[in-house]
Amino acid sequence: MRALLLSTPFVSHVAPLIPLAWALRAAGHEVIVAGQPDVADGVRAAGLCGAPIGERYGGTEMMALHLPPGTRPLQVMGPGTAETAALEARAWRRHAEFMLPPYLEFARSWRPDLIISEQLEFAGVQIGERLGVPVVRHRWFADPYGEHLAGLPEPDLTLDPCPCPAPGDSSAASRVQAIRPVPWNGTGPPPAGLEPTTTRDHRVCVSLGNQTLALNGMPLLRGIVAAFSRLPGVEAVVTVDEAYRARLGPVAGNVTVIPPTPLVHLLDGCDAIVHHAGAGTALTATVAGLPQLVLPQLADQFANAGRLVAAGVAVSVATAEEQDDPAVLADRLRDLLDEPATAAAAARLADAVRTMPSPIETTRRLERLGSLEAAGRRER
Repeated sequence: MRALLLSTPFVSHVAPLIPLAWALRAAGHEVIVAGQPDVADGVRAAGLCGAPIGERYGGTEMMALHLPPGTRPLQVMGPGTAETAALEARAWRRHAEFMLPPYLEFARSWRPDLIISEQLEFAGVQIGERLGVPVVRHRWFADPYGEHLAGLPEPDLTLDPCPCPAPGDSSAASRVQAIRPVPWNGTGPPPAGLEPTTTRDHRVCVSLGNQTLALNGMPLLRGIVAAFSRLPGVEAVVTVDEAYRARLGPVAGNVTVIPPTPLVHLLDGCDAIVHHAGAGTALTATVAGLPQLVLPQLADQFANAGRLVAAGVAVSVATAEEQDDPAVLADRLRDLLDEPATAAAAARLADAVRTMPSPIETTRRLERLGSLEAAGRRER
């Protein structure tokens, strides 16, 4: 079977597809990831074959150009709503229309038996309808965009890695199937010099992702770091790219700054994590069974934060005013660390993750989806 994976031009958007791509390859299937050149390095780092199509998109750079100096998206647009999710969905539908011709040309030449698209990539269902190929939609975590798909062909299957469904979500529907999240945060060794144990009461990871910092997020990070000066019994491990390290300034003695590191190397020794509610970070922390202090900034991050809070595993600080106050952050983090119910809920959710169908198990269902198309092609 040949599986064509499609992603919008952000590496964080293609990341949820990578464990499933590995499973398909391990089962002996051909896999190729098509997308704009923005995702090429991430695909290559994951050990997958890629097909760069079209021009580089530069989404983060474009967003930065539209921000007033020194402000981040949350300060301009406020917390996300259903209306902003609808606007984002419409923008990505227009992007799909623009990319449809070159994607369709590639698909016709490569002749896939199955198409798998992440949740904002809307060209895949259109390609599948035109070529008669089954299509799978792979969510990231929460999915505030699914209700805005009217007028597009319906995917044959939706894969949902989120273990904390929204109230009323019909995840038992025949076309929606759970898939166990397997974190992929890039490649790299464990951080050098970071002791596996700490003499302090707690260790907390702080990770905001590169996009948050690129979108004028350094004042936010400095405020988070300052919050730990109010928490002497708590050790912070903060991931910061070298390009931003000098702008962080001096840090308290209970703060350790390290380069960007795959979170799977860090979280095992932590008691909690502070992050921006990005889908990949949220899932990695959920799999690790950690309480989470989430500071959403834009797009789906508000929906992700809502799911985590509803599951009882997170505290969300969703306004710019509160996020920028180190005293507020210190209080929220202290409450998170001192609340046994939150840690217990996080452990239960991690246990629930382990019962979800693995990517290998999911591959068997995908094989059945793609087998009819492959068989028909052999006859032709």
